[in-house]
Amino acid sequence: MMNRINIPDNPECQTCSLTFAYKEIELLYEIAVELASTTDIEGTIEQGMRLLKRHGYLDRCALFILNDDKTALELFASIDLSQQQRMMAVYKLGEGATGLAAQSAEPVVIENIHNNINYLNKMGSINTTSVSYIAVPLLQDDGVIGVISANIGANAPLNFDDIVRMLTIVGSLFAGTLATQRRFAKEKEELTELKTYYRDELLSDHKFENIIGRSTKMQQVFSMLETVAPSDATILVRGETGTGKELIATAVHNLSQRKNGPFIKLNCAAISETLLESELFGHEKGAFTDAKETRKGRFELADGGTLFLDEIGDITPALQVKLLRILQEQEFERVGGTKTIKTNVRLVAATNRNLEEMVKKGEFREDLFYRLNVIPINLPPLRERYEDVKLLVEHYLRKFMKEHRKQMSLSKPALELLLDYPWPGNIRELQNTMERIVLICPEGEIMPEMLNHVLPFNYQKMSMPQQAAPQAPAAAEPTPPPAAPQAAEQPAPMMTKASLKEMEKESIIQALIDNRGIQTKAAAQLGMTARQIGYKIRKYNIEL
Repeated sequence: MMNRINIPDNPECQTCSLTFAYKEIELLYEIAVELASTTDIEGTIEQGMRLLKRHGYLDRCALFILNDDKTALELFASIDLSQQQRMMAVYKLGEGATGLAAQSAEPVVIENIHNNINYLNKMGSINTTSVSYIAVPLLQDDGVIGVISANIGANAPLNFDDIVRMLTIVGSLFAGTLATQRRFAKEKEELTELKTYYRDELLSDHKFENIIGRSTKMQQVFSMLETVAPSDATILVRGETGTGKELIATAVHNLSQRKNGPFIKLNCAAISETLLESELFGHEKGAFTDAKETRKGRFELADGGTLFLDEIGDITPALQVKLLRILQEQEFERVGGTKTIKTNVRLVAATNRNLEEMVKKGEFREDLFYRLNVIPINLPPLRERYEDVKLLVEHYLRKFMKEHRKQMSLSKPALELLLDYPWPGNIRELQNTMERIVLICPEGEIMPEMLNHVLPFNYQKMSMPQQAAPQAPAAAEPTPPPAAPQAAEQPAPMMTKASLKEMEKESIIQALIDNRGIQTKAAAQLGMTARQIGYKIRKYNIEL
C-alpha cells in the first residue's frame, strides 16, 4: 500500500513542489550525462546513486541483475555496502521484497522495515535512520531484467509514489546503459573472432579445408593442388601418419569439377581383409552368411564423385588385382554377383608406407603402383614445417579455449618448448597435445613446467639438464675415462637439450662467418629459410 502526502493548494507549497520537480529533473539530467560519457558503467551507476543519496532521496541503493538462468538476482552495483555484504546480497525470485518485485514485475513498498517479514536484511544490520524499503523492477522488451532498491529515511523529501517514479526513471537509465554496454561487448567479441579468422587467412596465405601453412613446402603442395585438382587424374597422397592426408583429399574433391558429386572415404587398414572387398565393391544378397540383402560398395556410391582410399598400402594382393582392373576399365562386379557395373570415379589414395620398397619385395603390384602414382603429392612432416608450428599451436589453442571456455596464453619459454619439440605424430599429435594443455593447465599464462604432464616423458628427460653420476664428487672436475681399445664399442653420449642448442648456435655462427654475415646465404647453407635463421639469431642473441 502506497502512502501519499497531500500538498495544500497554496502558493508557497506550489513553489516548493516546483522547486523539487526542477531539482529532480536537474538530477536526472546529470545522471544521464554521466552515463552517456563513460565506459565504466558500474562506477557511473554507483556515482548516480551517491547523487541521489546526497540530495536526501534514498539510502543504501542497490542494482540487481537477473542471472542467465533467470532464477536469481545478483548484485551489480551498490553504495554503502562492505565486500562481505555485497557477497551476501543474492535473492531468488520471490524471495523477500527484492525477489517479489522481480517475480511480480511490480514495485514493492515496505513502509516499516522493522516489523515486516518481507524485509530480509541480507545486506547487514538495519540503519537506525532507515524506515522504509522500496524495490522497483527494471523492465525491457523481454521482461524483467533486474531490480533497483533503496532504503528510505524518515525525512525523505518525496512521498512513496514520487520515489517509485524516481527509481523507475533512474533504473531505466541504468538498465538501458547496461544493455547497450553488453551489446557492444558482444559485438566486440564477434569482431575479435572475425579479425582472428581474417588474420589466420592472411598469415596462412593458403588455407584449403582447414590446412594451415605458409612454409615453402606447404606452398608447393597448395600450388600442386590448384593445378591438378580440376582434372580427373588419380592422385597418390604420401606422408607420415598425422600429416593431414584426408584433408588434402577433401581439398582435391572440393576444387574439382566433381565437387557437387559424392565424396566417399574408406580406411583400408581399419577393416578386416574379409570385409574390405565387400566394402569396396558391394555384395549381392546371399553372397556370404551375413549378406541378407544387396549392398552397394564404395566405388558404386562414389559414382560421379571422388573416392578416397586411405592406407592403400595395406590391401591384400588379391584386392590389388581387382583394384587395378577398376582403375583400368572403370568397371567391377559385386561380391557374389555376375553383373558388370560401370562407374565413373576419381580416385585419391593415401599411404604412409614405402610403396617402392614394397614393390621390390613383391608385397605390392608394380602395375598398380604406377596406376596410383599418376599425380604424387608428398606431404612434409611437421618437423620440416617449422614456420607452421607456431600457427598451428595458436590455432588449436584458440579452438580449444573456445570449446572448453577457458582463457589462456602461452609464455615465451613454453612456446619455444613447443616449437623445439619434433612432433613425431605430426599435426594429429599437436592437436591432441594442445587440447590436453587447455584441459589440464589452469587459466592464465602457461609456463614450461606446466607442460610436464603433456609432452612425452622421454622428451621431458631430454629437455632437463643431465645430473652428474651419484659416485662423482660434486666439486670435483670430471675425470676423462681411459682410452678404450679399438675393438670396444663406446656408448654414444647422452645429448641434452642445452648441448643441442649450443651446437645449433655454433653452426649458425660458423655459417654466418662463412657467408660474411649474409643471412640468406647462411640459411641456404644450413637448409633453413631466411625467417628461421632470423628467429634463431634473435633467440641465441647472436651479434652480427
